[in-house]
Amino acid sequence: MIQTVKKRDGRIVGFNEQKIMAAIRKAMLVTEKGEDERLLQQISDRIQARGESQMTVEQIQDAVEMELMKSSRKDVAQKYIAYRNQRSIARKAKTREVFLDIVNIKNNDVTRENANMNADTPAGMMMKFASESTKPFVDDYLLSDRTREAVKHNYLHIHDKDYYPTKSLTCVQHPLDHIVNCGFIAGHGASRPAKRIETASVLACISLECAQNEMHGGQAIPAFDFYLAPFVRMTFQEELKSLEELNGESYAHLYNKEVDDYLRRPLDGLQGEQRVMQHAMNRTVSRVHQAMEAFIHNMNTIHSRGGNQVVFSSINYGTDTSAEGRCVMRELLLSTYEGVGDGETAIFPIQIWKKKRGVNYLPEDRNYDLYELACKVTARRFFPNFLNLDATFNQTDEWRADDPERYLHEVATMGCRTRVFENRFGPKTSIGRGNLSFSTINIVRLAIECMQEKDEEKRIAMFFAKLDEQLEVAAAQLNDRFNFQKTALAKQFPLLMRSLWIGGEKLKPTDTVESVINQGTLGIGFIGLAECLVALVGQHHGESEKAQGLGLRIVTYMRDRVNEFSERYQHNYSVLATPAEGLAGKFTKVDRKDFGVLKGITDRDYYTNSNHVPVYYKCSARHKAEVEAPYHDLTRGGHIFYVEIDGDATHNPQVIMNVVDMMDRLNMGYGSVNHNRNRCMDCGYENADPNMKRCPRCGSENIDRLQRITGYLVGTTDRWNHGKLAELNDRVTHVDNGNQLELFERL
Repeated sequence: MIQTVKKRDGRIVGFNEQKIMAAIRKAMLVTEKGEDERLLQQISDRIQARGESQMTVEQIQDAVEMELMKSSRKDVAQKYIAYRNQRSIARKAKTREVFLDIVNIKNNDVTRENANMNADTPAGMMMKFASESTKPFVDDYLLSDRTREAVKHNYLHIHDKDYYPTKSLTCVQHPLDHIVNCGFIAGHGASRPAKRIETASVLACISLECAQNEMHGGQAIPAFDFYLAPFVRMTFQEELKSLEELNGESYAHLYNKEVDDYLRRPLDGLQGEQRVMQHAMNRTVSRVHQAMEAFIHNMNTIHSRGGNQVVFSSINYGTDTSAEGRCVMRELLLSTYEGVGDGETAIFPIQIWKKKRGVNYLPEDRNYDLYELACKVTARRFFPNFLNLDATFNQTDEWRADDPERYLHEVATMGCRTRVFENRFGPKTSIGRGNLSFSTINIVRLAIECMQEKDEEKRIAMFFAKLDEQLEVAAAQLNDRFNFQKTALAKQFPLLMRSLWIGGEKLKPTDTVESVINQGTLGIGFIGLAECLVALVGQHHGESEKAQGLGLRIVTYMRDRVNEFSERYQHNYSVLATPAEGLAGKFTKVDRKDFGVLKGITDRDYYTNSNHVPVYYKCSARHKAEVEAPYHDLTRGGHIFYVEIDGDATHNPQVIMNVVDMMDRLNMGYGSVNHNRNRCMDCGYENADPNMKRCPRCGSENIDRLQRITGYLVGTTDRWNHGKLAELNDRVTHVDNGNQLELFERL
């Protein structure tokens, strides 16, 4: 006798004969003879009595067909079989429609989910086929009932769900010194250690590329300047050795001679060792520049993940005060300023300047000149972004200015915003660590569901109860995913678990990664704080102090609950200010369908990025900064601050410095500046003319605006999804008519 039924999604439910009877009745009602209640009950009883204790839905339906075919009602059997086939086709129709969109390279939110991936290429199409096939498998077999319901009803979004079955991790900060000093094995051949700057630069590229194929998120280098600095000296020594061979003299005593700075200077008037030193230095600087140029070009042309996507790469630098480290930074910045190809702005790597008092922020600091150069480069090329090491939550007592390995105690970030620093299970560092996975809660929907409550105090209390429930769901889901990830074997990640992840080098190929991955973080994100506040109190946090107070209360509550989850589950949970690219319009579309168009909430095609002031809200840069600043300390899983300026910033690097001043004064962690940059898609010409319609170089009218989508740039807005395009069109500037931001006094 049938007792339980195994559904198509793998769930086990109790047997319900009424479902069999309802299906047969539908078939009977569309025949000429109509319904036969006696036969209907008879068939249902037979199936239940003769069946096994547990049967699948398909097995039960097969039995219904057999019983109907044996009965006198062959007409009902025909209708039942036809109905069953129609249901099967309907279940497949959605997948077929999605696949046809990929085949026909349609421009929609499925094919444009990730603006960094070209879904129109064969490799890109294969990735999308795989992605869209995998997500239903995850829903049916890897999620708990509670999580599945939260996803189904638009409360929760699981990021990189298509990679869930691979057990891969999100991202990692590469300890590049291991790679360049020891070499590594990433395939069928081993790479030897580097001995010169060019090789070190190439190994940095290969490390990022290979790791990208093992992970579903971004790759970053936390101390690019420190890691490559030794190879500047090696290159300098190599140049001296070449001169020894040319001149027949020994310059061994010059190999380690202290150098204040590596600068190109004319040889006129120089004699003897002075001339030798300067010539070697000039050659070294040229080679460092070429190596940095090659690094940038490679990161914009080398593809990973099956050949459809350039590496989502980031590099952090700024605090190495050695002559060699300064040379790396200077030539990197100069090469970035020059551009790639025909002079166009490089999309990758996302460059992040680590700002630190006593090192590079004040005029008397050793690297202040490079900070000025960084601001000049940002004013033209969008990068570098700025990471504030002086923010209270980015500091550690371990950091000392005279420590040659102080970078171990400096926070580093991924360009889009992911931050990893605090650690319950090991050293407080960013190096060799990353995010394991993250999920985002739709706090707007929670607030909308409370709007019917007229009493504001009760409405807010209702919201917090709903938020608490979804936080529990998200934390449990991330724990489930961790428990799935930890069963992966080290050999599944040959580079990550051999040379990059902290503690991974201790694992044997057949060991699971369980013992080391808890060094990473699990992120609980949120989207649409502005719309959430409008639903609860009628205004967003940029409009009123009352709304701001509630916004801080909400995110503080999330932070406190996340800390509790860390203790309960024994993981590094953190709150993430979700960047929301593919998610930008997904939540909104469903909520608008369910609740209609609500002013200030669902009346646009996207929800506002995390805790940001809405892009359409006109206010000063200072006001925007003051509103968003307190959230940075609360969202230690990652955050970012933007200022939109109008016009050409190329000749106004002071505006960039003023933004960094605001970040410093307001204890902000990470931020940058958006500005105008047009690109001719035919010849690569760029300028900042807001009215550019035709390329002055080639005459083409194929002009696009280079824009930052979340934390990174995209070479063409053709790859943006509908929600992000709508957000782009709504963006307003925070500096009118080219006026500079108010300059904060540097205290």
